[in-house]
Amino acid sequence: QVQLVESGGGLVQPGGSLRLSCAASGRIGSINAMGWFRQAPGKGRELVATITSGGTTNYADSVKGRFTISRDNAKNTVILQMNGLKPEDTAVYYCNANIRTGFQSAWASYWGQGTQVTVSS
Repeated sequence: QVQLVESGGGLVQPGGSLRLSCAASGRIGSINAMGWFRQAPGKGRELVATITSGGTTNYADSVKGRFTISRDNAKNTVILQMNGLKPEDTAVYYCNANIRTGFQSAWASYWGQGTQVTVSS
């Protein structure tokens, strides 16, 4: 069994910062890409940022220059540092990771439970 547990969401004023953290635990053989997605009310889930095991990053145009994704492979953790937050960043943020439970197992996509980020004055 694999679990992704997120933390760090909350309420922040426009222009403020938040740091989201996600830790993978359980039967983990190896982790490939990790990332963050978000879903605002009435909208579909969208990619925010991803990072490969080698550290290559990819960002949505809407967050480039404001958000930074990083990971600690030894701790199976991915971090999203969010600066310059805007009201349109308000959403539930979900952690995602491609994991295989053994070195001969198939890769599978796992999701966290989501953490609310609200940007409002």
